[in-house]
Amino acid sequence: MTLSSSLDQNVAALKQRLAACDLCPQRCGVDRLSGQLGLCRTGELVSVAHVGLHFGEEPSISGTRGSGTIFFANCNVRCVFCQNYQISQCADQIPIHEMAPDALAAEMLALERIGAHNINLVSPSHVVAQIAEAIVIARRRGLGIPTLYNTNGYDSVESLRALDGLIDIYLPDIKYSSDEVARVYSGASGYVAANRAAIAEMFRQVGNLAVDGDDIALSGVIVRHLVLPDGLAGSRESLDFLASLSRSIVVGLMSQYAPQFQACGMPSLDRRITLAEYQEVVDYAWGLGLENCLVQEMQSSDTFFPDFQDDNPFDN
Repeated sequence: MTLSSSLDQNVAALKQRLAACDLCPQRCGVDRLSGQLGLCRTGELVSVAHVGLHFGEEPSISGTRGSGTIFFANCNVRCVFCQNYQISQCADQIPIHEMAPDALAAEMLALERIGAHNINLVSPSHVVAQIAEAIVIARRRGLGIPTLYNTNGYDSVESLRALDGLIDIYLPDIKYSSDEVARVYSGASGYVAANRAAIAEMFRQVGNLAVDGDDIALSGVIVRHLVLPDGLAGSRESLDFLASLSRSIVVGLMSQYAPQFQACGMPSLDRRITLAEYQEVVDYAWGLGLENCLVQEMQSSDTFFPDFQDDNPFDN
């Protein structure tokens, strides 16, 4: 596949930024090329926890053949209620495979060969430089399915701009509408401005969701919003922002919150949301004219946890 030389320049610029890392809004400033570790605990190589077909995403993502999912270990935020905390915050306790971009590209091509509808890059914000290089390599080796950036939404606009032309589908979270709540519960300073700027940049690049004749996503943005107890997520303000981008933007309103990890003993976060709390958010979204809301059944609270011991396709 022919890719423009500007993409090579973007990749090179991203890799240089690893030397004083500012690839995400945490801006730790460590030299990851020499082995220094910042908050994400990730060096020059990517740490991969799991690769495989995933059938638990939105219907347009998982389709009938599954989404080709690559779970990156570690994370650039510290959510106290993280549902995948084994991967994001306890990665030293599970099998991890460190990969250079060339090996990561090979995994992408392998997922395409077994029928994946797309390449689903989960928790990519802290390894955006390595991902960009891997996608360029994979595209030049014939990768033809869409690439999907599945993120917590705490992303650097500068890093996202370097991905323009490499990512087909963006799947960001919009977690909070309060910087103080984001700082306390996710360790993310300046979250609201960073998150909204990131989503706006994603939307600028790929726009509203486009699907093929089988309703499988080809390009565009799907935004996820997890409704939290006691209105902690600031759902109304987040929906107001999304409506200001486009009333046709696809918004997944998630009802699955349940106390996990450190949230189990925290006031407000130590319970599931109620039907009334969820319905209030759904009604508000519809009232704004958001025409493409994905609404969950309240009992839809199952969470996908890969079986790292027995369902890992890597060679040990």
